[in-house]
Amino acid sequence: MNYKYFPHTEDDLQAMLAKVGVKSLDELYAQIPDNIRFKGDYQIPSEMSETEVRQLFEKLGSQNHQMTCFAGYGVYDHYMPAVVPSLLQRSEFLTSYTPYQAEISQGTLHYIFEYQSMMAELTGMDISNASMYDGTTACAEAMMMAVAAGKKVNKVLVSETLNGDIRKVLDTYALHQGIELETVAEKDGVTDLADLKARLAEGGVAGVIVQQPNAVGIIEDFTGFADACHENKALFIMDSVAADLAVLKTPGEWGADIAVGDGQSLGIPMQFGGPYVGYMCCTEKLIRKMPGRIVGMTKDNRGQRAFVLTLQAREQHIRRQKATSNICSNQSLMALFVTIYMSLMGKQGLKEAAQLSYAGAHYFCDKLLATGKFHLVYDKPFFNEFLVRYDGDVDELFKFYMMNGILPGLKMSDGSLLIAVTEKRTKEEIDQFVAALPLAHGVG
Repeated sequence: MNYKYFPHTEDDLQAMLAKVGVKSLDELYAQIPDNIRFKGDYQIPSEMSETEVRQLFEKLGSQNHQMTCFAGYGVYDHYMPAVVPSLLQRSEFLTSYTPYQAEISQGTLHYIFEYQSMMAELTGMDISNASMYDGTTACAEAMMMAVAAGKKVNKVLVSETLNGDIRKVLDTYALHQGIELETVAEKDGVTDLADLKARLAEGGVAGVIVQQPNAVGIIEDFTGFADACHENKALFIMDSVAADLAVLKTPGEWGADIAVGDGQSLGIPMQFGGPYVGYMCCTEKLIRKMPGRIVGMTKDNRGQRAFVLTLQAREQHIRRQKATSNICSNQSLMALFVTIYMSLMGKQGLKEAAQLSYAGAHYFCDKLLATGKFHLVYDKPFFNEFLVRYDGDVDELFKFYMMNGILPGLKMSDGSLLIAVTEKRTKEEIDQFVAALPLAHGVG
């Protein structure tokens, strides 16, 4: 086969395949699930003019339908101040990638430093890195960080209440890293502390991963979790929705060693799937095990404030196999997005947005329960997301609202409905949702 755009010959490919111990590309890709593999030839169109390209993407864009969104499960429809994209679109921001020449990248380093400072304060942790690619990979990197920090232990315990999408990424990362993942059982919608203690007592545990709020929106009580982990020389890792930490007890207050999650909730639009930004913070004693970049502040030879990349010896491009991670960059533009958002909102603005989300979700939940058609799956405290069961055909319900420009939530595998409310959802939108219920199929 001729590879028009790639320089490798068939001999080159065979040499590389032999090096990793396989005979063909099909064998190399054998672990990729068959249902997500592309079959057939790529239908690459002929070249287009700029006008034709613009017309194509306008046509594709017209197929998108904006809806009133009550779905969450890790990605939320939050408010974005209008000035954010205006600042973000400045050419010096849009064209920057990564500060390879740190001494002439003071502006980039400065805003990354500000990002780190804000995230450390938001999470209640000592240190933040320059950001990760997204929340799921941040959690996976925390898993590997725990194993790297441990002494000849490779087991990581993961709560059953962790978001299922995150768990899939953990499984993928662990596959070739020699990491053993075990699930800590849930009980009544929250992590079972008794099961956690029993598994910790078996020994060999490097870290424990929990989520706050958890996958179905419940605010868990993690009292005693950090102590149980530390008594067994395991790190306590907490994955959180960033915006919720403006009012919730922080990972630092819970005694977490590593705090991770996605920063999408800090004003980044859903954008049909990204890009987003992962955050990672930790205690000071773990700083040399933390993957990714860290920007520090110092003084130059003239005594003026200057910013530098620090601890780069940990990085992949310098130490290769001995590095803490293969992460050697950061999601810089999205980190800037979060930095601008937090600086505009301020502490009080972040709290108000979180409080509005909380109040709206509880108002919506009460309204749905009052209809007699919905019931809470778990009678537990929740933040801005709650799980309900519908006394009717949930598929018909979903179809009805979708046809009327409303995304009513997320259908779970057991037929329940996960509903999220943010500060963008108004009382009128919620009342309209409830008022339309009698018109839905299956509602008597």
